[in-house]
Amino acid sequence: MRKLILWPALVLLAGGGAFWALTAPRPLAPDAVAGLAGDPVRGEQVFWAGGCTACHADAKAEGAAKLQLGGGQEFPSPFGTFVAPNISPDPVQGIGGWTVADLANAMTRGVSPDGRHYYPVFPYASFANVRLQDVADLHAFLMTLPPVATPSRPHKVGFPFNIRRGLGLWKLLYLDRGWVISGTLTAEQERGRYLVEGLGHCGECHTPRGPLGGMERDHWLAGAPIPGAKGRFPNITPAKLTWSAANIVEYLTSGFTPQFDSVGGHMALVVEDTAHLPPSDRAAIAAYLKIVPPQP
Repeated sequence: MRKLILWPALVLLAGGGAFWALTAPRPLAPDAVAGLAGDPVRGEQVFWAGGCTACHADAKAEGAAKLQLGGGQEFPSPFGTFVAPNISPDPVQGIGGWTVADLANAMTRGVSPDGRHYYPVFPYASFANVRLQDVADLHAFLMTLPPVATPSRPHKVGFPFNIRRGLGLWKLLYLDRGWVISGTLTAEQERGRYLVEGLGHCGECHTPRGPLGGMERDHWLAGAPIPGAKGRFPNITPAKLTWSAANIVEYLTSGFTPQFDSVGGHMALVVEDTAHLPPSDRAAIAAYLKIVPPQP
């Protein structure tokens, strides 16, 4: 009888220990950002490339209000509704007390300063490719923005997805997967890849996802359903996006299409950010999109 009780208990204990080890948050090495000095001027370009206002500012904000990053926008998904947090430099409600290492762990590892997993609605699966110097520069710029004292609202996520520890298994599947497009690229195409696959995290919307919410990289940028709404994020591979490179640059600058239409939906907020990029970066994005394998 003791053996009948003991062995199942040992199996459960070993299984629990394995789960705890596999799902542990894995931050960067303590010295990963040592010696990196952030430049707020460079950081402003990282900020616009990352589309920070598109999620963390009020959706109706205009002008200087776009730099008030108090969060609050809601993002529905099959796993619940996620709410963008306050990332202003407010020391209590925002990230004013964060170090460069804290921001680097959040962006590239999906780990909070207190050691918890972030949900991957925060696109760290894409930001994992971001250079740490760019993170340091972004941190320097964020600290120059106006603090907002609005508390972050909690996500609306039910069981079992509210058990954040399980996200460690998700990260084993979908984090640190490297570049999607490899091979010999020009300097312009490499810059475009960095912006699209990394900082700009375009695949997070434009790539379909599997049942666990990971991007299906075999169908990179082939379009995907819009969670909680009708319609789809469009296919932006050459199979459907047949615009010239100049047309793509114009769209990312003014929001106007070659068909004399204008950008709408959440993409309008994205274009408000890409319009701040230097023309060379918008051209690099267009050059990259031209070499993505067509997806029907």
